[in-house]
Amino acid sequence: MNRREFLLSSVAIGTLALAAPQLAIAQDKLTILGSVPSLGFPFFVHMLNQIKAEAQAQGVNLTESDGQNSAPKQTADIEAALVQKVDAIVISPLDVNALAPAIEQAVQAGIPVVTIDRRVDGVEGILAHVGADNVKGGEAEAQAMVAAFPNGAKIFHLQGQPGAGPAIDRNKGVHNVLDPLKDKYQIVFEQTANFARAEALSVTEAGLAANGKPDAIICANDDMALGAVEACAARNFTDVKIYGFDALPEALVAVRDGKLAGTVEQFPGEQSRTAVQIAVAYAKDKTEPKEKLVLLTPIVIGKDNLDKAERLGETK
Repeated sequence: MNRREFLLSSVAIGTLALAAPQLAIAQDKLTILGSVPSLGFPFFVHMLNQIKAEAQAQGVNLTESDGQNSAPKQTADIEAALVQKVDAIVISPLDVNALAPAIEQAVQAGIPVVTIDRRVDGVEGILAHVGADNVKGGEAEAQAMVAAFPNGAKIFHLQGQPGAGPAIDRNKGVHNVLDPLKDKYQIVFEQTANFARAEALSVTEAGLAANGKPDAIICANDDMALGAVEACAARNFTDVKIYGFDALPEALVAVRDGKLAGTVEQFPGEQSRTAVQIAVAYAKDKTEPKEKLVLLTPIVIGKDNLDKAERLGETK
């Protein structure tokens, strides 16, 4: 070996020696899966953005999953993450029953799973659940309507997607309040609109055609509430009080402008950030969460307390 070859080989060895620790560091960086039911819903766009922001703050890699409103797609994303050997999973399952087998598979593989927004009760070993108390949220929504109509009211109720935990719990909360008062507060029309605005528009139109104008419409999310607003506006029923749930920026504008009577704030950003913190802490050093069940208490946002809304800064 001549002097030039020796120097080149020495440089190469030195370069490898420097690169090796950097490679090890890169490989040591944790990766988590962040999965939401569908980015077709603004609520879940915000939720995934907050997961991403907290992952960056925690210094971990994030694999993003859009369930595309399909349980098989979200299941496949979990299975792919298992193959990739992610260090933790933060997920809002589309359907708590359909996603249970994949989540159970992850738990059995030793991967910590934190659910957000939608709780899976049938799987043992989930690290934690972070969400809103949707029963209390449904109760607060119904109580706000009752307060607006002390002498009674005729009500439409648009329910969320069947099988989705929040839909089940919000429905329960609404009925907890209204069923004991059914002599004064009559639900004359009740149907699912699957959390979708276009479907809520057509469902509300059908309800109006069959039952006439209600005093109030209670909706399990804001997209449905905004669809109901369109249906009522088309008939010039501008005095119907319509209540949504999720406090989306568009809904907050509608509350400010008097098109919505109120919307329920469930603090999805705080849910998402807390879930990532719990998942990363456990993945790093097996730190157990202080609580396995973290439930935030929703509040109704009206014109008088818009400043309490998490996403007020996004309104135009």
